[in-house]
Amino acid sequence: MNSIRSLYGLLFILISFSAQAQSLSKEKIYALSKEKFPKAIESYNAFLELPNDGHYPDQIEDNLIYCQKIFSDLKFELKRIETTGAPLLFAQKIVRKSAKTVLFYMQIDGQAVDTLAWDQPNPFKPVLKEKQNNSWQIIDMNLLQEQFNPDWRIFARSSSDSKGPAMSLIAALQILQEQRIKQAYNIKIIMDFQEEMGSPTLPKAVLDNKDLLSADMLFIMDGTRHVSNLPTLTYGARGIATATIKFFGPIEPLHSGQYGNYAPNPVFQATKLLGGLKNDQGKVTLPGFYDGINLSNEEKEILQRTLENKDSIMARLGISIPDAIGESYEESLQYPSLNIRGLSSGWVGKEVRTIIPSEVTAEIDMRLVPESDGKKLMESLKTYIEENGYHLVDSIPTAEERIKYPKLASFTFRLGSLPFRTEMNSEIGNLLNKAMKKVFGDAVVNMRTTGGSQPMSPFITTLNIPAVSVRIPNPDNNIHSPNENLRIGNFLEGIITCLAILNEPVK
Repeated sequence: MNSIRSLYGLLFILISFSAQAQSLSKEKIYALSKEKFPKAIESYNAFLELPNDGHYPDQIEDNLIYCQKIFSDLKFELKRIETTGAPLLFAQKIVRKSAKTVLFYMQIDGQAVDTLAWDQPNPFKPVLKEKQNNSWQIIDMNLLQEQFNPDWRIFARSSSDSKGPAMSLIAALQILQEQRIKQAYNIKIIMDFQEEMGSPTLPKAVLDNKDLLSADMLFIMDGTRHVSNLPTLTYGARGIATATIKFFGPIEPLHSGQYGNYAPNPVFQATKLLGGLKNDQGKVTLPGFYDGINLSNEEKEILQRTLENKDSIMARLGISIPDAIGESYEESLQYPSLNIRGLSSGWVGKEVRTIIPSEVTAEIDMRLVPESDGKKLMESLKTYIEENGYHLVDSIPTAEERIKYPKLASFTFRLGSLPFRTEMNSEIGNLLNKAMKKVFGDAVVNMRTTGGSQPMSPFITTLNIPAVSVRIPNPDNNIHSPNENLRIGNFLEGIITCLAILNEPVK
């Protein structure tokens, strides 16, 4: 009897080990993801209902507590990492100490919202929409429990950037737990609650917790897919630097009838200066802006492999001629860019009034590549302003300065996330491609870099690990803007993607 029991015990152990170590087929990954989808949508919507502006500690805390509950249920070890600003949340599950370790980065916060600009009552109350007669109309969210239309979309702040990718990973982890399947490697996860603010405390937190965060590679659960909306891997991101320029005119807004033809309008001066930052082909005119960037024939060949249709891109963007930076959309992302991200003066619309504005504010951003020196480029912008005859002041000009100088402005800048780039033909790239091609075949896009910025430099430099971004959201998702959305088909493919990656051994 004891021998029979021992035999059954041995068989049970072998079966359990087999179940834990099993490699999932493409068909099984799809079946498990589709089965999980309705519950994943419920969790996703509950997550989206939590306002998540990183400027507000109470909103950060609510989201952190929600994440703690999720990963506690997943049997992860948790650690709250306190900083001088917002805390970070760390979670880990170790399958065995000798196994390789992957660190996942998840962004939890979102951009601020202008509620009145959204086509729904509340940006933090997700709604399901269907395109009808060329416009998006709200339909019953409960339809998702019984029907599946991949082109339906969920509209809410952070639906794409980046609670959608985060919930895709969470859903895949829940599938593994429910099926009693161990992940293929040790997992560490770091959750960032102030990414949209430039993750100001992240570099020191990574340095202070170097051993805790140590890993063999970094998977970034953030960012939008290639314009083709095919499953995408991105091997780099541009950095960012921002500047604010204020152009000062009269000491207060003046009546345009009484003072027009006498008091100069600062808008005319400002627009001349700003317009001179680019030539007619869209190239930045600041000296040395593109220095150090020389794409080899091999690199250009790699960029040309990316599926891209110029006509469809321009049609979707609603433009007739692109800026002449690079020979393609993908190639244009290999260079730094300069953008006027906001311009303000006087009043418009129903609030318009007949005045000469007292000042003009221009908000600038520069996207940087590894060859760029952000400080040097910002100093070049400052020099350009001065060479155009402006006297720069630290804040509001004094009465004496207003009398003495015909052109007055202030200039401040801030350096944000640093750029990074991982070799495409690398262990991390090969691993992710193997996992994704298992479920998507050859319909996987590999991008050398993304146009946006991500705070990955602290991990790459401090931990000395390669990083690749796993892209899930649709490219036309309105991130950072009103009516941000995630396509339902992308959410399901996100779960499929994450499940395939979690099941792919890291050797």
